[in-house]
Amino acid sequence: MSLLSVRGLSKSYDGVRAVDDVSMAVEPGEVRALIGPNGAGKTTLVGMICGRIAPSAGQVVFDGQDITALPAHRRTRLGMAYTFQITSIYARLPVAENVALAARPHMAASKVAQAACSVLEQVGLERYRDVLAGDLSYGHQRLVEIAMGLVASPRLLILDEPTQGLSEPEIAAFKDLVRGQAGRRAILLIEHNMDVVMALADRVTVLSAGALLFEGTPDEVRADRGVQAAYLGGV
Repeated sequence: MSLLSVRGLSKSYDGVRAVDDVSMAVEPGEVRALIGPNGAGKTTLVGMICGRIAPSAGQVVFDGQDITALPAHRRTRLGMAYTFQITSIYARLPVAENVALAARPHMAASKVAQAACSVLEQVGLERYRDVLAGDLSYGHQRLVEIAMGLVASPRLLILDEPTQGLSEPEIAAFKDLVRGQAGRRAILLIEHNMDVVMALADRVTVLSAGALLFEGTPDEVRADRGVQAAYLGGV
């Protein structure tokens, strides 16, 4: 059974369809990339998956349960975590406290500090644990947000443009991080950096003008002429 199943999901704004009848499935432990040109509907689709946007039509099923009507915080408790395209951290709190705040709804108070330390080590930020999050570089702030998503041990981690603003060494570290999570949890990766997509994804879903254009392996996506014309520019 798929971990996440999206069935005929649509969203209209003033008669304009931002997402048009999209269906897709994400398997347990899979790294799935979601790509497409600006305005393709990626962020709107993910907003409906994580419960921040109400769909106009369609269904979201998570681990066999229809969650279409559940608010975002209820989906989080079921094992879904989402990091924003724009960083969403507590800038005037230390890094460790940011992660601890994300952990507290999911575990006993006695386990929070150890969980925060463990996940900061995973993302390579343990030496910054006492630094104010707002004093970190943008790339490190992105990693703090990923740590905040990971600390609850979600079954599905949704990452929206995680490498945006990262340096090449930081991107390389991010790839290693995702490879280390692969198989342990499903990851839905919304990403413009095609080198990252091709290196990490098991399968790729391509959106164009709000509709599903193509699904396949990275090699199949790269070879498809429709995808090349709509997005890859002949890559």
